[in-house]
Amino acid sequence: MRFSDLSEQQVLALAISSEEDDARIYRGFAKRLQDDYPGTAAVFADMANEEDQHRISLIELHQKRFGDTIPLIRREHVSGFYARSPLWLSTQLTLDQIRHISENMETASRTFYENAEKKSTDADTRRLLGDLAAVEADHQNKARTLSQTHLASTGEQEEETAHRKLILTLIQPGLAGLMDGSVSTLAPVFATAFATGNTWTTFLVGLAASIGAGISMGFTEAVSDDGQISGRGSPVLRGVASGVMTALGGLGHTIPYLLSDFWVATFIAFFVVAVELCAIAWIQSKYMETPLLRATFQVVLGGSLVFAAGVIIGGG
Repeated sequence: MRFSDLSEQQVLALAISSEEDDARIYRGFAKRLQDDYPGTAAVFADMANEEDQHRISLIELHQKRFGDTIPLIRREHVSGFYARSPLWLSTQLTLDQIRHISENMETASRTFYENAEKKSTDADTRRLLGDLAAVEADHQNKARTLSQTHLASTGEQEEETAHRKLILTLIQPGLAGLMDGSVSTLAPVFATAFATGNTWTTFLVGLAASIGAGISMGFTEAVSDDGQISGRGSPVLRGVASGVMTALGGLGHTIPYLLSDFWVATFIAFFVVAVELCAIAWIQSKYMETPLLRATFQVVLGGSLVFAAGVIIGGG
């Protein structure tokens, strides 16, 4: 049925079930965040308690007006009514994604109560629905207030935890992949280039080496650690980050060999290699807290040795 076809009793029943669902979602967030983000978990636990109070108020109003039997009606029973995306069921949501979902929930709930208030002709019902709409509209401020209460002592720690998870789940595997793809493919690409002088053959060898290394690194990262004990996060995300960056690292100095002129392609490939090595050194310095000069020396030395090996083998 459509929302416009609902009776006041059905609207109240829908509001009751919606508040119950939202409380469950918030409690699920709180449980999921408890270990790593206890302050934020407390925020969501308080929001769940507030939704419970809304549900109790709605049930009391329903008993007063319509009796104890509450019709079974949920969001999915109403055509065009807002629904809670099953995205919140995912165990891979980041802290920012969870906060964004909660903001959308509050906005949808406020809109619902505003529309429900317009349908009601009973003064007490209109007053309660209007109050609930106002509460939902102010929920974002409520969340900020709760954050100030619960996160005062743990906010900095939670930010550090989120940063650490970003490093362990994406930056570190991606950096390892970029280093492997950029450095390990130097030897086969430039050995082929100087051995054959053929740009198309060089491109095919570089393409195969890059894709093969990407698949290998991705699977290795994904299956080597499930993240449960190490706390390094989702193995799928780590595997994708490592595999994609490995392939990109190799393709960077492979793509220039699509050009037919051997020396033009080679000089462009030299330049791309220099950019790749500088990018690796910068990432190491920024995210892994390695001094820039040391990172540059390590990366350039390793890359130069591999490059020299490829040139010598290919030229010989």
